Amino acid sequence: MILRAASDADAQAIADIVNPVIRDTAITFNSQEKTAREVRSEIAERRAQGHGYLLAEEDGRVLGFASYKQFRGGPGYARTGEHSIMLPGGARGRGVGRVLMSALEDHARAGGMHSMIAGVSGENPGGVGFHERLGYTRVAVLPQVGWKFDRWMDLILLQKCL
Repeated sequence: MILRAASDADAQAIADIVNPVIRDTAITFNSQEKTAREVRSEIAERRAQGHGYLLAEEDGRVLGFASYKQFRGGPGYARTGEHSIMLPGGARGRGVGRVLMSALEDHARAGGMHSMIAGVSGENPGGVGFHERLGYTRVAVLPQVGWKFDRWMDLILLQKCL
């Protein structure tokens, strides 16, 4: 497995990972699939801000990705990041997510981030457990803030001081 920064050339592979999750699951509240162009824009935005957008690949195939950005706007939040990590089913349970998160946290720490926030759907207990195993602590549950599949969903916020 190779871990590296995402590039524009990876945009379609990343979209191919995220779109089934958007379309078929409650892991994300987003209901609009992403185009490769939108993914390229996200990669460029993270790069311009000095934030990480990493991916893991094996035999030339993208296994998953993780990225972070500033948690909220304004200078008061400049040292708190919010991350996203996504792996297709076949890559889960192999340590790929743990490796991606470790590298992402190292990148964030080196860039001056003090803490990292994970916003996890209340309908994703696997995602909550994953973060807790990495040392994230539940700090809030925001009831009924997500809307997808014609129902309200809770958002669980977890935090880790880096």
